[in-house]
Amino acid sequence: MIPKQSVNMADVARRTGVSIATVSRALRGERGVSEATRLRIQRVADELAYVISPEASKLSGGATGRVAVVVPWIDAWFYSRILAGIEHELRAADLDVLLYCLEESSQRESFFERLPLRRKVDAVIAVAFPLTGPERARLEEMDVTVVVIGAHAGEFPSVRIDDELAARQAVGHLIRIGHTRIGMIRTVDPEGQYWEGDIARVAGFHAALADAGLDDDCTVTVPWGIEGGERGMELLLSRAEVPTAVFCHSDEVAVGALRTLRRAGIPVPAGMSVIGIDDHPTAELADLTTVRQPVGEQGAAAGRAVVELLSGREPAERAVVLPTHLVVRGSTARPPEL
Repeated sequence: MIPKQSVNMADVARRTGVSIATVSRALRGERGVSEATRLRIQRVADELAYVISPEASKLSGGATGRVAVVVPWIDAWFYSRILAGIEHELRAADLDVLLYCLEESSQRESFFERLPLRRKVDAVIAVAFPLTGPERARLEEMDVTVVVIGAHAGEFPSVRIDDELAARQAVGHLIRIGHTRIGMIRTVDPEGQYWEGDIARVAGFHAALADAGLDDDCTVTVPWGIEGGERGMELLLSRAEVPTAVFCHSDEVAVGALRTLRRAGIPVPAGMSVIGIDDHPTAELADLTTVRQPVGEQGAAAGRAVVELLSGREPAERAVVLPTHLVVRGSTARPPEL
């Protein structure tokens, strides 16, 4: 047995296999912990002769009832919808949200470096940006609940779509209606980094064309956004052999591509087909064919996972992959020669 004077909340958490936050909630009699888990924690605490001290728990960082949500941007539709889904679930569980908007990788590095010392939260939700090795290590050191949205997350629970499949769905549609010269506008973030979702979409593009026996060298890379889409289509139109259809990594990029085509006097879809991913609100306005991903549902699923984990329950799935589906509108049609 651990000597009585050296026993702390972390010892109880390790012995019971739950987070320190769950131990704190259970021993304080707070809501959000199942009765079975509460009894198991109390039994282990009794065995270790551990008694919670109100003064000590404040200093060591007991349960706070707060969840940190870390996003790279908040002024983009995807992230605002994700946040709405998260907040709805956490508010229903009486948990507060601390929002951290960290646009640059250096800001995220500094945040994760300081977070273990500040210990302001019971959980962290990382939304659609890559966690580096040191950042993962910091989160593990904190022993807080962590859920990741939009990426594989190792041992951490995650919620995402299958980005490779989404790309295959988009490119497969173009192939089925007869296109054989298909281009791609892929994106990078403002710092020139390729994120996991982008890499998977590139893989899906190449795989779909390879399966159909088609060339896949008609690709350009631009910064994410409408202006990037405009530039990407300009680059594709400058090629000696112009594609008859273009797969864009997001609907915002596709809208920019459509703008360039309109300015160039190329009709859509008679002269060029365009498809995106997301089903952004502007996609319907632009009559854009796209692959819908359930954005708000991803946030809600992550919020529910946090609530379950903080309550001492294991989620039914630790790696949730939500479905995507093709939404056919007026921006795609058979190529002109068919």
